[in-house]
Amino acid sequence: MTARITPDDVVHVARLARLALTDDEVATFTSQLAAVLDHAADVEALQIDDVSPMIHPWPLRNVLRPDEVGATLDRDEVLAQAPAADEGQFRVPAILGDEP
Repeated sequence: MTARITPDDVVHVARLARLALTDDEVATFTSQLAAVLDHAADVEALQIDDVSPMIHPWPLRNVLRPDEVGATLDRDEVLAQAPAADEGQFRVPAILGDEP
């Protein structure tokens, strides 16, 4: 890093985020953000020109099982055991306001 983060920088960012910070919080966040920025600078300094981009470190292919048709439950039998059913569907309490 060419310039370390200052408490004034933390106060400025907190004001932009509409956060009220105490003096102790400003001091804590200043050191924490400085550590994060130092780590980012360390990562930025890594020589990765010879490293090829990858999605995953292991050579995995499709690890999902294939879809297979299997036995299913009878709809009427399942709905008969439900506390409430209406027109072939489960009836549940409304959670987003008044019922239509």
